Order: sequence, then C-alpha cells, then structure tokens
Amino acid sequence: MQHNSETSVLFNASCPVCNFEIRHYARYAAANGLPIRFDDLNSHMLARWGLDADTAARRLYVLKDGRLTSGIAAFLVLWADMPRYRWLARVVGLPGVRQIASAAYDHLLAPPIYRWHLRRLRRRAGGAQ
Repeated sequence: MQHNSETSVLFNASCPVCNFEIRHYARYAAANGLPIRFDDLNSHMLARWGLDADTAARRLYVLKDGRLTSGIAAFLVLWADMPRYRWLARVVGLPGVRQIASAAYDHLLAPPIYRWHLRRLRRRAGGAQ
C-alpha cells in the first residue's frame, strides 16, 4: 500500500450504486482541484491497496496520511476533504449519529450491495461459458 498526503478512494466501479455516488465525488474533486484519487477495485490499481478484490468489494475504503479507513469512517475522511461535504462529515461524525450511520451502513446498506455485486459476478461468469 502506498502512502502519501493525497486522499485515495477505493471503490467498485462495476457496482451501479457505488459508481454513481463515487463518480459524483470524483467530478466534484476534479472541478475543484482537490487532491483526491479514485481507484476502481476492478483495475490494476487494486494491487496498490494490499486488499483482495472480495474484501475491497464489501465496503468503501479511503487511505489518507497512511491510515486506511473503511465504511462510514472512510466516508467521513472523504467528506472532510471536500468543502461542499464537510458539514455532512461533521453531522455524521457526531457521537450517536456516527454509531447509527455505521450500523446502517454495516448491516442495512453494504451487505445487500455486496450480494448484488456477487450476483453480477455469477451472471458474468455464467454468460462467459
């Protein structure tokens, strides 16, 4: 895993939900000259992260100042680096709110999105035969 002061985001571009949200952030970051790099886990960039594809597909990962975060903690780091979303990082980072948001992400949002990812992979593998 490479370390630098740039914020790096690892996401699943083959997931329609993930791709829609992260591409929005990527356009915003590019338009505002923010030092944020967005890596698709389905590309050669995954090797830089020290994660396997299955682990990476389960949640969002962000690397900042040598510290790897995932899930809501990763969103907080990403949002804090984008002026338009700093308020969201502050609100979601509040005690209580963070725990609720983390529970919702970990148990209600990420698992079905990951299962959807696995179904897409199975369909793709079945169609390739």
